Amino acid sequence: MIDLDAYCARIGYSGPRTPTLETLNAIIFRHACTIPFENLDVLLGRPIGLEPADLKRKLVADRRGGYCFEQNGLLLLVLTALGFQAAPLSARVRLQRPREVTPPRTHLFVRAEIAGESWLADVGIGGLSLTSAIRLDAEGEQPTPHEPRRITREGSAHAPRFYHQVRLGDEWQDACEFTLEEMPPIDRELANWFTSTHPQSHFRTRLMVARATPTGRLTLLDRELSLRHPDGTADKRLIATPDELLAVLDEDFGLHFAAGTRFGPPCSPWPS
Repeated sequence: MIDLDAYCARIGYSGPRTPTLETLNAIIFRHACTIPFENLDVLLGRPIGLEPADLKRKLVADRRGGYCFEQNGLLLLVLTALGFQAAPLSARVRLQRPREVTPPRTHLFVRAEIAGESWLADVGIGGLSLTSAIRLDAEGEQPTPHEPRRITREGSAHAPRFYHQVRLGDEWQDACEFTLEEMPPIDRELANWFTSTHPQSHFRTRLMVARATPTGRLTLLDRELSLRHPDGTADKRLIATPDELLAVLDEDFGLHFAAGTRFGPPCSPWPS
């Protein structure tokens, strides 16, 4: 079981704990704005544990962030404890990937059933993590506190493929592809091992930190810090030194690391 009091304190949530759509949306919003998406332990060579105790210790007690298996794994624990009928589903991340490329099935999100309707919750898709649930079985544009979303369906009736898409400006882009197949713990363990250890995994070659703000998105990719505003414009700047990186992680994302901490290849060599 998860300590709901500790989790709610972590995300700054003091609202109802009944399994309603309003509760789901409020928790997703506070989670996405508070617990950053990040892969820093991968760059530090630390193992990524997915047991409930690991998730509660790292994301709640230690006030760290994580990637999809950690973020949505924790969300699944929380929603189940609150009385939601929730299930883990697998997906392929398609951000900035053409349709002819088949990415690995290494993404986890959560399906929640409320009053006979299916809802998609995903607080683990980096700088585009959802800030509210979207209907899983409905087509057409759906508003969220941030970007508009939609679910499209392709393929045959016997083998459908679904695409979670995000509208950025005037363009719809694929966020992820899925088939409604559940992702049991053993599949999550295997995908997590690939994601955190395979030499070609982008989690091992890039530094990625992101969280939503009440009105925008704050993203750190390698040395570039970006604050995206509601109108789609963004303020960007380069991090100049490893010590400045630690300060940004602390001040902008609430991630505290000891002085002198150095991450992997993405942020080195630094310009002299």
